[in-house]
Amino acid sequence: MKPERVCRVVLGSGAGAVALVAALIFVPWPGPGGLLATLEGTDRPPASGVAGATAVVRAEALLRAGARVPGSQLAALVADRERWLRAHPKDEAVWAELGTAYLETGDSAAYAKAEAALGRSLALRPAGRGNAAGQTGLGALAAARGDWAAARRWGEAAAKAAPEGWRAQAVLADAYTGLGDSASAAKAVERLRELAPHAAAGLGRAAEAYWQRAWREDASAAAFDAVALTASPLERSAALTRVGELAFERGEPADALGAYEEALRTAPKAEAPGRAAALAGRARALAALGRGEEALRGYAAALQARPLPGYALAAAEAAEALGDQEAAREYGGLLRAKVAERAAHGVDGALVLARWQADHGEAEEAVEALMERWWVRRHRSPQVADALGWALLRADRARDALPYARRAHEQGPRNALPVYHRGMIEQALGLSGAARRHLAEALRINPSFSPLGAPAARHALEELGEPAEGGPRDVYGSGVAQSPSVPKRAAKSPLAAKTAGGGKAAGE
Repeated sequence: MKPERVCRVVLGSGAGAVALVAALIFVPWPGPGGLLATLEGTDRPPASGVAGATAVVRAEALLRAGARVPGSQLAALVADRERWLRAHPKDEAVWAELGTAYLETGDSAAYAKAEAALGRSLALRPAGRGNAAGQTGLGALAAARGDWAAARRWGEAAAKAAPEGWRAQAVLADAYTGLGDSASAAKAVERLRELAPHAAAGLGRAAEAYWQRAWREDASAAAFDAVALTASPLERSAALTRVGELAFERGEPADALGAYEEALRTAPKAEAPGRAAALAGRARALAALGRGEEALRGYAAALQARPLPGYALAAAEAAEALGDQEAAREYGGLLRAKVAERAAHGVDGALVLARWQADHGEAEEAVEALMERWWVRRHRSPQVADALGWALLRADRARDALPYARRAHEQGPRNALPVYHRGMIEQALGLSGAARRHLAEALRINPSFSPLGAPAARHALEELGEPAEGGPRDVYGSGVAQSPSVPKRAAKSPLAAKTAGGGKAAGE
């Protein structure tokens, strides 16, 4: 099947709404009847019989462990909680459970229902009376929508209400990462691991936090340990997908492909949304291995499983690298459509949209969106800095772009893409020595980091040629924009600190 036909199939498939929430049309709460009236009007039968009861018990256990829940079990849990609330509408704990279950679907169309259920829980038992479950749920919802500042507020409130609750620390780890506060994210992760030492969710976040701080070996070790602690096939598949992501960023696409394929073998085929990340990762690895047509088919499968804007962006770049401009445009249109669809449910997709806009004639629009909707709200992660720097370069504002590129490179994980972006910005400014160094560094980190970026980096290096005799000049001389202040990295990773004498890493 040609890529453009695949794309049209995906466009016609809709958002793939999860069946368990399809019958629940949101009625804003509070109001006459509110969400409870909607629940009473649903024709969904409650979980019944041994099979239904078993599914509910399994779903409860997985949620308590922070593990991913299969869709059939999640549907049974939702039906069970809906039935209970029809008879016990003042049970604030079950309202919080229902809101968390809606959020667990991963479907942005269910976010309004999650917000209403969590709001009802907090109305019945306010935050001041210690409703940590409701606060944690709203923090997780804010994180899912990309509102990291709100996620931090709710997470900090939940941690204060229930200091021993590890779920609040998980929300905080995500929120601090989104805000670019890697030190606080690391503290939240370590606290999470203290409170839930055997939870795969804690080790998974530890892997991500270590990678953000350029502790590559620690990140890989934590990712593999997380696989061993998983409590369900879906959770194991997600942990293996994380292993694949780290392998890819290390420049090992064959190892990444193996991890992604194992993740797909592990995840039940009936759980399509839970397989989407592994499908997209597998497609990315295939593209890096020069198997572009297979990669496009893989991205189409990922988009059919879960049509996220990020997958559409990756598919568009893969199609463009193969010279299929029509398919690239269609995937770009799908990206825009999904960003708009998710925005209707409160999800801010400015970051992924800006990456597309920057390279397709809308760089100024990308700069404006990133500045107004992310940077000024102090959502200043290395990923946002990188996207902003690249958009500024594409808008012919290389001098303005350099401070953001430096920040992304120096504060972020050791990924090839931001290093490449910094090198291209430096080339545009005539800083040949720095550009040559950073473009070569990007290709050393990962020779196939992007189907478009990696060839562009090689071409730029050819244009720059060999260094001039006499050594490199001062690449940060007068007239070049200066970098924002960049805090020093911790000197040692957790594993290195233990090796050196059993103490904690510097700054922890």
